[in-house]
Amino acid sequence: MALVFLTTGLFKLTGQPLSIATFDAVGLGQWFRYLTGAIEVAGAILVLVPRFSVFGAILLFCVSVGAFVAAITMLHIDFIHTIVLAVITGYLIYAQRQQLPFISR
Repeated sequence: MALVFLTTGLFKLTGQPLSIATFDAVGLGQWFRYLTGAIEVAGAILVLVPRFSVFGAILLFCVSVGAFVAAITMLHIDFIHTIVLAVITGYLIYAQRQQLPFISR
């Protein structure tokens, strides 16, 4: 998961033409592309650090849900990959739920 989100995050941050076009279609501006890319890179790094892995998974889950919403409402593109990523990151959150401070032990 970390490799997937690190790659897509860097894709956004380096201003690849497809990424620019996608975020133009979303209509929130290129600042949102930078924000999303930064969140993906940060989440990918956090997933690799055992102490913060669950928080990285939460960030990546939120990105996946946002991508799903954008895919079905604004972009009208294939959304299956966003569901797969959300399910996998959701499982990571579930598997590490005891690390969350608001979960009673």
